[in-house]
Amino acid sequence: MTALLQVRDLARFYGARRGCEGVSFDLWPGEVMGIVGESGSGKSTLLSCLAGQMAPDRGEVIFDTRGDGPRDTLKMSEPERRMLMRTDWAFVHQHARDGLRMGVSAGGNVGERLMAVGARRYGDIRNRAIDWLGRVEIAADRVDDRPGAFSGGMQQRLQIARNLVTGPRLVFMDEPTGGLDVSVQARLLDLLRGLVREMGLSAIIVTHDLAVVRLLADRLMVMKDGRVVEAGLTDQVLDDPQHGYTQLLVSSVLQV
Repeated sequence: MTALLQVRDLARFYGARRGCEGVSFDLWPGEVMGIVGESGSGKSTLLSCLAGQMAPDRGEVIFDTRGDGPRDTLKMSEPERRMLMRTDWAFVHQHARDGLRMGVSAGGNVGERLMAVGARRYGDIRNRAIDWLGRVEIAADRVDDRPGAFSGGMQQRLQIARNLVTGPRLVFMDEPTGGLDVSVQARLLDLLRGLVREMGLSAIIVTHDLAVVRLLADRLMVMKDGRVVEAGLTDQVLDDPQHGYTQLLVSSVLQV
């Protein structure tokens, strides 16, 4: 089996300051990778580089494309990267407003992603949008409501529907439960876990919340000062941390 994503020696600097450096790993089909660390550890920089939102200073991000096999996404043309984000990749933002069209209805937000991959029949698009709203626990009679009329948790679920409706193979998630009430977080995590398993998704999740990665991630990378200081199976890393920094994270001595 070929790795879905191969990351090799990825690095990004902000002048003399290191954002991330020397990051290498493989992500396999159907696998969820968690990335944790305190604020400023480099995890968000790494996610932005992986998802093509920021150009790294060096390294490779090789994705196993459907048609052409493994390709370095950093060497793709801009139209190729945009098409990748419409089809095989998706990005769930921490703040749902960053991933939604706030002036477009809930159904329109989901439908836009379908139209981006060639769907044209209005009735079919609307029916699929309603179906996906139901899958993320949004009532069908809200299909014509705009996201501004939704709660924060509903907006995040709508963003998830918009991203997953086309069946991407790799989903990037940046603090997907950040800023939500505890009860809303729990509901969203249950939803995400079910969708990941049902769809066989591969995902990379950046979070400060160790409970999120314990529930969702198969493997875990711990970052400090732009470098990966520990990596392994999630339960193994959290239950028996080897690096001193990871031990501090797990014991909640550090506020992450």
